[in-house]
Amino acid sequence: MDKRALEIIELIKKNQELSSSQIFESFSNSVSYATIKRLLSTLMDENLLTKKGQGKSTKYLISPTYEVLYPVDMELYFEKEIDEREIKESFNFHLIPETLKACSVFTGNELGHLDLLQKKFEKNIAELSENEYKKELERLAIDLSWKSSQMEGNTYSLLETERLLKEKETAAGKTKEEAIMLLNHKDTIDFIIENPDYLIPLSVSKIEDIHGLLIKDLGVDKNIRKRRVGISGTNYRPLDNEFQISEALSNMCALVNKKENVFEKALLLLVLISYIQPFVDGNKRTARIVSNAILMNYNHCPISFRTVDSVEYKKAMLLFYEQNNISSFKEIFIDQFKFAVNTYF
Repeated sequence: MDKRALEIIELIKKNQELSSSQIFESFSNSVSYATIKRLLSTLMDENLLTKKGQGKSTKYLISPTYEVLYPVDMELYFEKEIDEREIKESFNFHLIPETLKACSVFTGNELGHLDLLQKKFEKNIAELSENEYKKELERLAIDLSWKSSQMEGNTYSLLETERLLKEKETAAGKTKEEAIMLLNHKDTIDFIIENPDYLIPLSVSKIEDIHGLLIKDLGVDKNIRKRRVGISGTNYRPLDNEFQISEALSNMCALVNKKENVFEKALLLLVLISYIQPFVDGNKRTARIVSNAILMNYNHCPISFRTVDSVEYKKAMLLFYEQNNISSFKEIFIDQFKFAVNTYF
């Protein structure tokens, strides 16, 4: 973010609300008034500021969604060890039904960029035969199954995954559970492809169904968990009450169903299912597949996550757990959508 923009944010934080002329005066003529107005407009577009009043009485305030969206220096944030970080240790009950309901997590520029990529995807698939399209979709499904499993500790290589999913040939020295995890991913993606409207509208029971397909034969409990879970690497504690978990999931479904933008629906599912941790295991896998299902249900390009650094993915997720900040995860989502459009189809 522009240094001046950060200074404006700090000024408003300190004073609670300021007019554009007051902000301009605080810079002691080191920057033009036009520049101040431009920066304020940008910060408004990024949902970091809001305003009240009209004309000369207009005042700028920090947006209620500021904490969700402001850019975080990840290197600086993770310089501190777990117990040194000041975090939101418990589930934020206002986040889903209030904060995220009141804002768009993408800026106008970001949505413009994603829309251009989507148009490129649509143009590309229009030029493919049905058989060519199926082959590309299968390639992406293999990559997604591999990467999603790898992020959960699966040791199959991409080549070994391809052999397993295409020829049912297991790799030497790997566990049975690793093969099942990969096969479950592919079966779940195939189910979504065969049932393109299954998650519209989204519901808790449908998310449970997707989770059930992903954890089949892995000895993992189905449905909403009834016991406490911990998350490695953070002091954030997810909800441990079955009824509160179910309510949080219902609120998430209501939020996503009301959102009009497909990219926003997909990104929110990616982070919120993981944040709620509704299941004993398989939460992030379920989040990745449900998010992709929404993209595919609305004829958008799915995401394989193939080039995601697993450590960076985890850090972005930890940042959301601890600060409810989506900025880093949003970058991952945009980068991976761009990669998918440029690599497949």
